[in-house]
Amino acid sequence: MAADESTEATRTLDAREIDGEPFGDITSALGDLPEDGTLRLINSFEPEPLYGVLAERGFTHETEQVADDEWHVYIRHADGE
Repeated sequence: MAADESTEATRTLDAREIDGEPFGDITSALGDLPEDGTLRLINSFEPEPLYGVLAERGFTHETEQVADDEWHVYIRHADGE
């Protein structure tokens, strides 16, 4: 999916700045995300394994590649769309 140009993030988490496995930081950020909020996750690769976890937890996502080594994933509550 491509992110809509009008997408605005409520919060941003740059996984490139996290030492070690970022999954705990991501789930923590999602736990604090308001129902109408959007988390912009920045990563150095497309985090495809995360997509199934997001769906299982009731989130949707849009992904865009902004550089060879930079991906933005916009995550929202599925019922907040």
